[in-house]
Amino acid sequence: QLRLVESGGGLVQPGGSLRLSCTAPGFTLGYYVIGWFRQAPGKEREGIACISSTSSNTNYADPVKGRFTISRDNSKNTVYLQMDSLKSEDTAVYHCAQGCPVYGLAHLNSWGQGTQVTVSS
Repeated sequence: QLRLVESGGGLVQPGGSLRLSCTAPGFTLGYYVIGWFRQAPGKEREGIACISSTSSNTNYADPVKGRFTISRDNSKNTVYLQMDSLKSEDTAVYHCAQGCPVYGLAHLNSWGQGTQVTVSS
């Protein structure tokens, strides 16, 4: 069972940027499709993006297309989510997960505890 750890969240102004990281100490992330989803209080979980094991394919949900970029460095055992042009509606706890949340949440095997992203002026 993968144990995923997210980091990089924080408070940022609208229009600002953050870079989130996902790693799995003791595991090799390079074997897996890894994605990101988010959840704000009172709202349902929302898939964001995913990336194939070799970075050959990426997929994004419409609300973040053109603003977020998912990438990975398997030599560092890390998956990243670069978040640009952030909006207040991006405020949520962000989780990385094994699988592709863009295609649905039911198939996800595991995810981390999340990192808080707050976009506010």
